[in-house]
Amino acid sequence: MDHIWTPWRMKYIKENNEDQACIFCAAAKSKNDPEKLVFYRGESVFMILNRYPYTSGHVMCVPYAHEAQLADITKEARGEMMEMVNRALEVLARVYTPEGFNIGLNLGAVAGAGVAEHLHIHIVPRWTGDTSFMTAVGDTRVLPESLPDTYRRVKEAWEGFN
Repeated sequence: MDHIWTPWRMKYIKENNEDQACIFCAAAKSKNDPEKLVFYRGESVFMILNRYPYTSGHVMCVPYAHEAQLADITKEARGEMMEMVNRALEVLARVYTPEGFNIGLNLGAVAGAGVAEHLHIHIVPRWTGDTSFMTAVGDTRVLPESLPDTYRRVKEAWEGFN
């Protein structure tokens, strides 16, 4: 069996174990948006880059309320989430010109939610061939852009969105 070492992930593991606060609540409370990768704050929700993205431009829409289910957030927050998902589609289309998108909610750990206790919607740009042999064979993603570059590009486009 081959091993690919990713020692930089240990910081994430140590900082985000079960004894720690929710990563989304921590991002919501933080005053350092670039460090937490928050690029937009609305009334009921905020937009954040995925720290371990499937592709460049993988963003998430997160309500401030620490709830696991859609029914447990306000109607206004649900509406704002959908408006932000739509805006993300338009912004990411301008920045990355993807061929399609995956948009998803994973409700519960069994459904694949990495942070099951705090609802969030993934918006993932997709291109033909973006799942290469590295993902299939090496269980590793190859991304063509750094997170700081993605953050800068998405934030600038978001702020300049009409």
